[in-house]
Amino acid sequence: MAVLALAWKSLFNRRFTAFLTIGSIALSVMLLIGVERLRTEAKSGFANTISGTDLIVGARTGSIQLLLYSVFRIGNATNNISWESYQDIARHEAVEWSVPISLGDSHRGFRVMGTDHAYFEHYEYARDRSLTFKQGRPFEDLYDAVIGSEVARKLGYRLDDPIVIAHGAGKVSFHEHADKPFKVVGILAPTGTPVDQTVHISLTGIEAIHIDWQSGAPPSGLTVPAALAREMDLSPKVITAFLLGLKSKIATFKMQRDINEYKEEPLLAIIPGVALTELWGVMNMAEQVLLVVSVFVVLVGLSGMLVALLTSLNERRREMAVLRSVGAQQKHIFALMVSEACVLTLAGIGAGLALLYVLMAVSQLIIQDQLGVYISLGPPSGYELILLGLVLLAGTLVGCIPAYRAYRNSLADGLTIRI
Repeated sequence: MAVLALAWKSLFNRRFTAFLTIGSIALSVMLLIGVERLRTEAKSGFANTISGTDLIVGARTGSIQLLLYSVFRIGNATNNISWESYQDIARHEAVEWSVPISLGDSHRGFRVMGTDHAYFEHYEYARDRSLTFKQGRPFEDLYDAVIGSEVARKLGYRLDDPIVIAHGAGKVSFHEHADKPFKVVGILAPTGTPVDQTVHISLTGIEAIHIDWQSGAPPSGLTVPAALAREMDLSPKVITAFLLGLKSKIATFKMQRDINEYKEEPLLAIIPGVALTELWGVMNMAEQVLLVVSVFVVLVGLSGMLVALLTSLNERRREMAVLRSVGAQQKHIFALMVSEACVLTLAGIGAGLALLYVLMAVSQLIIQDQLGVYISLGPPSGYELILLGLVLLAGTLVGCIPAYRAYRNSLADGLTIRI
């Protein structure tokens, strides 16, 4: 304890240099734990993009591809599913609820998804959070549309604004369903998921805008007016995919096997959590790169501490000699230098955590709104404590370098006046 007290007084006498050193370590620690917290929360949010859904069913393809277009609205399905097959599976005794999904159109770069009211009732994210409306209500009329929060924010849409759906999923389309415009009746609250970037309309609305289309384009002179389309049979013929919620989780694997062996048409059923974990594994390289960059930043901060200690060491030779002259042994000098490094590292870790939590508290809502990632303000996790422990150990080991040099300095060398 006496050595620590002496180390603290010594650092206080060199407080300006110590303050700069602590600041350097604090910024390094803040970045290290901040990146780790962001990585962990992003992974958790990614895994909870869809929750409460037991199976996702689509045309037979790869599990990641099915997950990408059905949940993340990336890419397109290799084939559609007949409405009869969907109804047959949805009526299965093990199924509690089902949500049909129809994709293929867009609006100014945002995907358009056809579904029904079950989507707003059963879709969950972030473990158990349901969709809520920031403004308006679910679609009821044939030409009603419900938009995600990002669609409303980026395009400046409000309730009752008109929307023209374009054919195809590209940002630029030469074929628009301009004769059948939709009206915004609802704006969903932010979720941090692809729901925020989706325009939702009814399945009958999807059928209505395509009722007079053939081979991806409307035949000239044969368009069906919007009012006339209301009186026609708009029952869906095909859908892109559908979500299933089962009465019992125990039946998940059996139901998955039954769907994969469905005889009427080739289908694929995937478990969302398994597919999400597989997809995150594909991005593991980027995750590791972030951590490596953070580690190098910490090393730079510790290098700054080493430079500061070594630079001041030559100026403190007389101080060390005075300590030796009053009875301090070489091991005491060594312990003093190591203690100074330890105190600087501890102070840097404390300051870095304080800065991190202040920054998270200020930017939490901004990060959630802009990146869709919720950053919790909880205490450091076990892994983060291990990282902090490694930083403290590294700082202590760095302090051994100037400590060893001070240890080697003799009393006579310290009292010698150099010209």
